[in-house]
Formats: sequence, C-alpha cells, structure tokens
Amino acid sequence: MSETVLINPVKAKIAAGGAALGLGVRLVRSAEIARIARASGHDFLFLDVQHSLFNLETLGHIAQAALALGVAPVARVRSVRDPDVQALLDNGVTGIVFPDVNTEADARAAVAAVRFGPLGRRSVTGGYPYFDFRPVPPTQSLPAVEAATLLVCMIETREGVRNVDAIAAVPGIDVIHMGLNDLLTDMGKPGQYADPECEDAIARVLAACRANGKAFGCGGNRDPKAQAAIIKRGAQFLTTQTDTALLTSSATAWTKGVREAIG
Repeated sequence: MSETVLINPVKAKIAAGGAALGLGVRLVRSAEIARIARASGHDFLFLDVQHSLFNLETLGHIAQAALALGVAPVARVRSVRDPDVQALLDNGVTGIVFPDVNTEADARAAVAAVRFGPLGRRSVTGGYPYFDFRPVPPTQSLPAVEAATLLVCMIETREGVRNVDAIAAVPGIDVIHMGLNDLLTDMGKPGQYADPECEDAIARVLAACRANGKAFGCGGNRDPKAQAAIIKRGAQFLTTQTDTALLTSSATAWTKGVREAIG
C-alpha cells in the first residue's frame, strides 16, 4: 500500500455496508477520550463545536490523538459558513458535520468549504498531519486527503426535509444526517420520535439518500433499541451518546446503588 493512502474508518465502514458509531464529545478536553472511544468500540469522535466551548488548539490535539489511534475525528461546526472549517481540516480533523442544512445552496456552501477544487474551494497547504507532516507532493497528497475527508450535511427542519432531494443530489457530500431533536422541535413536537410526521420525514430522507448514492445518518434518539432499529432501516452514521450523558448516568447509577446498599 502506498504511504500516501489514507484510511478514514467511517468511510471504510460505510463503503463496506456497515454502520459507523460515534461518541459525542462535549465535556472532555484531553486526548484520552480518543482511547476511550476506541476501547468502547466507537469508530469516530463527534466533536460538538456547535454546542460546546472548545477552542481550536484543543480540537487539534484531540484530533491528532484520534488519528494515531485509528478513530476518525469528526467535528460538527456551527454552520455552513463557519470560518474555522479550514483550520480544523488542516490540523487533523477528517470529517466535518454541517448542521441546519436547509437548501441546495447550503449544501453547495458546505462542499465549497470542505472539498478541494475544482469541486470546492478548500485552500491547499503543506505538511498535513495525516502524513506526519512529511512533505508530500500535491499530486499525491491532495487526492489522498480528499478521499479520506468525510462531509456530512444535517437535515433538522421541515424546510430541509422538503429540499432533501436537491440537497442529496449535490456532489461531494458523503452523508445526509437527520437531527431528530431539532427536527421535532421545528415541527412543534419535541421528543415525539414515533410521530407520523417524523416517520414520514425519515422515509423521505432515506429515499433521497438511496436515490443519490449518499449514506443515511440519524441522531437524537438515545435509546439503544431505537438506534438499532434505525440502523436496520439503513442508517450507517450514528452517534450513540455524549461523554457528558454517559458520565452523568453512570455516576447517578453508582451513588444510587451505594445508597440502596446501605439502606
């Protein structure tokens, strides 16, 4: 294998027909979270820039640790116009998740930020961390980096669902990912995962993915049985739970157990 061939475990698992599982990161600020993700069977870290207070340096350190461990560092940024996308990609992040993609224009802006020309407008640099900062000619480095970079667009509103066929048809996108909590809130039905309108939206997005050769992703419902069910329906990109929620639930169960044991 050429030393310039890069493997993104998420893209590899999707290509093989499997489902990639991600650990949501909102709390932990150190590289140990990448080791925990690997030990717990996760394929990627879902670094939640949108809802957390991470700085770029912290994200870069976590991303480079994850790279070395074979876990894909994926960052959900603030919008399709987040100015930090370039810096994240140039410093170890191998996937960008864009929230609130509602139109074809939003999807094309996402592609422009992530993909090299002529498809996109990502700027070229040298000394990519994926190659341990070795100088690699652009003829080799750019195709390798491009192939290993994951681009995810989130559908989180009724408008996004209405436009999903046009969004999914945009070249350069790998995954169309539904954010059920925001979608249900936009519908005025927060937390009602079994609502018929939500079910119809899932079916419509899944059909658009299949028609356009995009992987289907889904997040929001944290019940393991519900997650297994959506994978069986075709989801290949899914976040299991966040570090914050896992720590809280485990700590709560532990203190409850101690108190019950002492009567």
